[in-house]
Amino acid sequence: MKFSKAYFFWFLILFIIEACIAFFIKEGFIRHTFGDVLVVIMLYCLIKSFVKAKPIYTVITVLIVSFGIEFLQLTHILQWLHIENNKALKLILGSTFDINDLLAYLFGIIVVLLIEYKYSKA
Repeated sequence: MKFSKAYFFWFLILFIIEACIAFFIKEGFIRHTFGDVLVVIMLYCLIKSFVKAKPIYTVITVLIVSFGIEFLQLTHILQWLHIENNKALKLILGSTFDINDLLAYLFGIIVVLLIEYKYSKA
């Protein structure tokens, strides 16, 4: 395991952007789609900050986590755990399943793979 300052820098930038989206944009494309694209890129950068792994293994991990959280929304897990009023967890875990979110996650992963491919060839 080796810490990567570059990936952590991008994680922090994306985290700040995601926080701004969450606090200041309440609806529309940026909130409901672009934020979902960015969140998988952010999660990828977080993992790559601490784990030296091939991009394909990291993107698979990110997809499993993001799809898993999205499908958990079908179970109304927040209500089951009696945490539906916790704003932070509701923001992180979401509260309603949307197939468009899965497509946004997939698009974000494609962006990651394209960037990784471009810079690995440089």
